[in-house]
Amino acid sequence: MVFSSILFLFIYLPVVLAVYYLVPARGRNLWLFIVNFVFYGWGEPVYIVLMLASICINYISGLLIEKYRDRRRRAHTVLVVNTVVNLALLFFFKYFDLVAQTLSQIPGISIPTLGLALPIGISFYTFQTMSYPIDVYRGDAGVQRDFIKFGTFVALFPQLIAGPIVRYKDIADQLDYREHSLDKFASGVERFIVGLGKKVLIANNIGMLWDAYANTPAGELTFVGAWLGALAFSMQIYFDFSGYSDMAIGLGRMLGFEFLENFNYPYISRSVTEFWRRWHISLGSWFRDYVYIPLGGNRHGLARQLVNIFIVWALTGFWHGANWTFLFWGIYYAFFLILEKCFLLKWLDRAPKFIGHVYTLLVAFSGWVIFQQSSVSQTLVFFRAMYGFGQAGFIASADLFYLANFAVLLLIAAVACVPLGKKLYGKLPAKAKGVLSPLLILLVLGISTAYLVDSTYNPFLYFRF
Repeated sequence: MVFSSILFLFIYLPVVLAVYYLVPARGRNLWLFIVNFVFYGWGEPVYIVLMLASICINYISGLLIEKYRDRRRRAHTVLVVNTVVNLALLFFFKYFDLVAQTLSQIPGISIPTLGLALPIGISFYTFQTMSYPIDVYRGDAGVQRDFIKFGTFVALFPQLIAGPIVRYKDIADQLDYREHSLDKFASGVERFIVGLGKKVLIANNIGMLWDAYANTPAGELTFVGAWLGALAFSMQIYFDFSGYSDMAIGLGRMLGFEFLENFNYPYISRSVTEFWRRWHISLGSWFRDYVYIPLGGNRHGLARQLVNIFIVWALTGFWHGANWTFLFWGIYYAFFLILEKCFLLKWLDRAPKFIGHVYTLLVAFSGWVIFQQSSVSQTLVFFRAMYGFGQAGFIASADLFYLANFAVLLLIAAVACVPLGKKLYGKLPAKAKGVLSPLLILLVLGISTAYLVDSTYNPFLYFRF
């Protein structure tokens, strides 16, 4: 993983960009189409066939829906078949073994598991491809007749393996024409390096603290240790995923694309509702537009709205992984969102701001424990220690050791996940920014590169989704 990261950063990416700007404008989509599959095949060559199949299915579906636009029933049939096929592929590769194992626990039923490797990014690109025929059917997007352009949209390497989820209608015009300038390219480079720093300098290092507590036996997990672990993972997943989103947005900008933002300082939220408007924005908007609103949204009374929230969040949880704990995680958030919709949000709006912040952080940090653990029993062990019912007491010498070693990094992460630094930087004179910005970017790039070269620890949390 570390070697691949260095190879990508210093060889693959510069070559891709150099050739991209050397070829004529009319050939740039073809070049991206090719390098997208080289990039994807780098990790799992066999699943190039699966992605090509997904591209073909949705490309043809879009053409058929457009063909039968005046025959609504037939167009609807095409859309339904397309949706079933997309979800069937996702289910087969991601969830078949989980369902087989679960059903096999019933006496008299034995379903062999397949042990297939999860295709990288299948959850992301499946949702991207599904949105295209739906938007064509709704009239929100025009049909794309150029196969290369459509394939480029689906397999666009900056955001292919972990989002943000880019919808066709958001970049349809950019597939035909993209603006390129030195300022835009420089902005993309800066954004990419910021994301690289988040991932390598903060997420990777603070992830070591989480690893120290992740599988601590129940008898050894203290109150302080449990909260250190929960805090560490909460920061790790934020800087890991938002860092990747920054890199994707930056790479896209270098190629002339503008992707929508995916994070907006979620840990400053004053409610769970606000938190999910700021965290993984592309996923939340996808479920809103393609599941929640079609189910009826809030148009049929409060009771129906609450049921819709429950369905959406059960699906959101299960989308994240082939483990029942992800379903529980989604239901956990549905519970708080339903409470807020019924009465809690109105109360939080009237309460002092710090109460909303503390409540949201408690819910979010506890939620990440459910998200990360592989079983309900492990989650309960952590929760018992976090909320004062553990067996190991308040604090241990190991906690003091980790606290001393990671205190500075935790402080940096806490400051970096709120907009304080951005606000202070914005108040600097233009001349100071002109000098300070390139120096900081070069410093982050240099230190990040040194860490990549020297370290063997470079996990990426969203590869499994």
